[in-house]
Amino acid sequence: MALSLRQHERIKQQLRKRGTSLAEVARELSVAKTTVTSVSQGYRRSRRIEMAIATKLGRTPQQLWPARYPAGREATEAPPVS
Repeated sequence: MALSLRQHERIKQQLRKRGTSLAEVARELSVAKTTVTSVSQGYRRSRRIEMAIATKLGRTPQQLWPARYPAGREATEAPPVS
């Protein structure tokens, strides 16, 4: 999984501009802030958290993290089984 620390910083900045934060996403989803941060940075994957962040920004997970979603796959589709 590719780390996206620059993208993570952009996401935090965009959330601040909208008057919210990763901590707010964590509270809304009843998960630890560190979990949301890990997903935003690319250390972990969670479609639920990715969708919550994207929704707050009026975007899709594919727009925020294009490397995580190969062309033609939607955020709601299951990853291929290896």
